Amino acid sequence: MGDAAHTAPAYPWLASYPPGVDWAMQIPVRPLTALLDEAVAANGDRTCLNFLGKRTSYREVGRLVDAAAHGFQQLGVGKGSRVGLFLPNTPYYVICFFAILKAGGTVVNFNPLYAERELVHQIGDSDIDLMVTLDLKLLYGKMARMLAETGLKRLVVCSMADILPFPKNWLFPIAKRAEIAAIPRDDRHIPFARLIAGGARPEPVAIDAREDVAVLQYTGGTTGVPKGAMLTHANLHANTIQCATWYAAKERRPGEGAADGPGDGQERMLGVLPLFHVFAMTAVMNFGLHLGAEIVLLPRFELEQVMRTLQKERITLFPAVPTIYTAINHHKRLKDFDLSSIRFCMSGGAPLPLEVKEAFERTTGCTLVEGYGLSESSPVATVNPVVLHADKKGSIGLPLPGTVIEIVSLEEPRRVLAPGEKGEVCIRGPQVMKGYWRRPAETAQTLVDGRLHTGDVGVMDEDGYTTIVDRIKDMILCSGFNVYPRNVEEAIYLHPAVAECVVAGLPDEYRGQTVKAYVRLSEGQSLTAEELTAFLKDKLSPIEMPKVVEFRAELPKTMIGKLSRKALVDEEERKRTAAVQQAVVRDGAQGSGRDSGRESGRGAA
Repeated sequence: MGDAAHTAPAYPWLASYPPGVDWAMQIPVRPLTALLDEAVAANGDRTCLNFLGKRTSYREVGRLVDAAAHGFQQLGVGKGSRVGLFLPNTPYYVICFFAILKAGGTVVNFNPLYAERELVHQIGDSDIDLMVTLDLKLLYGKMARMLAETGLKRLVVCSMADILPFPKNWLFPIAKRAEIAAIPRDDRHIPFARLIAGGARPEPVAIDAREDVAVLQYTGGTTGVPKGAMLTHANLHANTIQCATWYAAKERRPGEGAADGPGDGQERMLGVLPLFHVFAMTAVMNFGLHLGAEIVLLPRFELEQVMRTLQKERITLFPAVPTIYTAINHHKRLKDFDLSSIRFCMSGGAPLPLEVKEAFERTTGCTLVEGYGLSESSPVATVNPVVLHADKKGSIGLPLPGTVIEIVSLEEPRRVLAPGEKGEVCIRGPQVMKGYWRRPAETAQTLVDGRLHTGDVGVMDEDGYTTIVDRIKDMILCSGFNVYPRNVEEAIYLHPAVAECVVAGLPDEYRGQTVKAYVRLSEGQSLTAEELTAFLKDKLSPIEMPKVVEFRAELPKTMIGKLSRKALVDEEERKRTAAVQQAVVRDGAQGSGRDSGRESGRGAA
């Protein structure tokens, strides 16, 4: 929420703004569907989606979106309807996403890795009765159970074989027969082919871009309880324009206009980040469409496939999380791949270590910038400039156009602090959500006086650069995904041998953070880490699964008897610091008398 432009010459970042970017630019208020329509009109026969080698033009994507939108309307989707997407990265995601919006509905994103109890909660909370999924057993199996256990009434089921290139589309049903679900032929199951069979255009729907919710993006917010962030059409459209303007500055001279219209179609965007994640939804799908890029979709992250795709498809834009850049940096045959086509990368989802950034830039010759945001801000709020001064390394950058970052007192949340003072990071701007779905109390706690309270503690310097120094919330950022300790703890408590448990995030060079569980067993009970992991397999997604389990006779508590996560995290930090100091002493002793000019082994694969 908040206006697209502000006039406040006192903002410290204005003097630091990149040449050619106008912080006070007018950001148009438009339906998100306008972004697709403009891209289709401008790019026509150019490739829009490239999925495992099968290319679909912008014109064909536009036709499929219209046909699917009409099909959704025939199923009763309209203003006020919410439709779930339970899909990995495939053309179906992009087509159904915009078709639901054109029909007048709201998209509800679901993570295909969710455990069933998480699906039950989100289906019930979002109150959806229609879901789109694939005919793979891994996905359809879960949704079939949801038809029986929740208020879900119908499934649109998409055929995996239909989106594969020849001859894979013929071979897939044979080679992967065991992975394909048998779909009942009844009124509760609508094949995607039937959804678009009419080929008609949808009935026009009047969209109020400021008020109508385009996406319900589930997040833990600042309390750790999953809730739907209501992102309006205007929120998501504005964030796309903001990101495009920032990117265009690296090509545009001062005085040239902002990137309001579609791009020139010369970019190739790699979409390996899951589109159901808000970062990829904006930075890959919406941004890619706005640029008229060829979006090369991969259904999941597999390092070898990513490396081959980067080289073969001559990818130019590669948004990702630090975990992916780290994996590429440490690839054993990195020198065998030509990654020189990559020009620009945006990292998000977790803090980007400086050594990861610099190593990736050396390898590719690209520019890798770190951004920051939340699901509640669509998500991008700040980004580092393309040319970053040495003394700003480690910061989350400057506010995007039309965005205000304020640091407020932790004790007096309405008092804005001066540069150099530490407090809670708050965001104002056209990309800030409308509120939380059906949660007015939580909305009132998070949106105060027009400010989005992030739950992160930071400090802004005299030049307007913000650095995150701590987290108010206990959320764990693991490979760019939010993991909520409370959710993991609740699953662990389901085991009858567990008396108490605490889950915390520990530093991890690869994932950013890793999930560790501290467990106290009931008297007389026995349990191993392997047994607990097996028990949790159908209760947690792989990203939530504790990677380390430590059994203790007692767990620390606060003065009022509450289990203390902070005490455990502090203890781990002390152990980590002591280990580093011991390593320094040991290396110093071993290195005496040797060549002192040798390179450090830090960061080696």
